[in-house]
This record gives sequence, C-alpha cells and structure tokens, in this order.
Amino acid sequence: MLTFRHTRGWFTHRTVAVAIHDGRVLLHRSDADKFWAMPGGRVEFGESAADALVRELHEEISVNVQVERLLWVVENYFQHNGARHHELGMYFLITLPAQWSHLHDDAPFDGFEQTVRLIYQWFPLASLPDTPLYPAFLRSALQALPDHTVHIVHRDGE
Repeated sequence: MLTFRHTRGWFTHRTVAVAIHDGRVLLHRSDADKFWAMPGGRVEFGESAADALVRELHEEISVNVQVERLLWVVENYFQHNGARHHELGMYFLITLPAQWSHLHDDAPFDGFEQTVRLIYQWFPLASLPDTPLYPAFLRSALQALPDHTVHIVHRDGE
C-alpha cells in the first residue's frame, strides 16, 4: 500500500469510485465511523490507480467494474482518529454491471476490507448537502460532474 507515516501524520495514495445510478450515488463507511465516504482504497506500489480501483471493489463487494474516466485529482487534508492525514485521491467515474445484485438496493449492504466490515448504501444525489460525506466538497461536486479532469485542494475541518 502506498501509505506511510510521516513525523506530522499519514500520507496515503487513494483511488476512489464515483458510482452513480438512477440519481443515486454509492457511499460507504466503516462500522466505527459516523460519516460516509466514496468507495475505494489504497493503491499498491507499481499499480495504476484505475487497476487498484477495480481490485479494491472486487475485494470489498465482489463486483467487476468498468472504469470510465478520471473526474478529480484531490489533495485532501483532514484529521481522523486524532491523526493528521495528507491524501492524494484519484476519483474515477465507474460503471457497475447491469446484473449486479446491489444495483437497485434501498437498504444498506455489507462489504469487507480484510476483516473490517464496511457498510455500503445508495444515497439520492439530492440528499448529499445534508449527508455527513467527506471530503465535504463532494456534497456539491457530485451534483454536476465535470466534463474534464479537475485538480482540487481540499481541507476538511481546518
């Protein structure tokens, strides 16, 4: 994983799925967290961010996705569990298979990152301004996806 401890916090190279279907977006959170995030995971050394995203979603929720295009490159700075984080995120628009069993779910469903339970849920795009979703810029940015890749520097809670 491209994650390492620095004297001032943690650095992570993360790949992120933007899955939108029927006016809803797929979010997830761990059991321990009270906020939502976009699905994805850490890129491995020598692995492209797009390949890492395909691998992560297959490992966590047993789905084979099609990566469409890069939406955002995000330098994200935040605090979590008492530590400072510097995250480089690659946010890709993806397509889920039409036959995927969770494509039309209204209720939350489980995924797993190794032994950690992840809760996945579809959220109406219109509900995002009132959803505890981080990074917070996504609450409005997901309402109108960019036509080209956009670089964002975002600081939550600073």
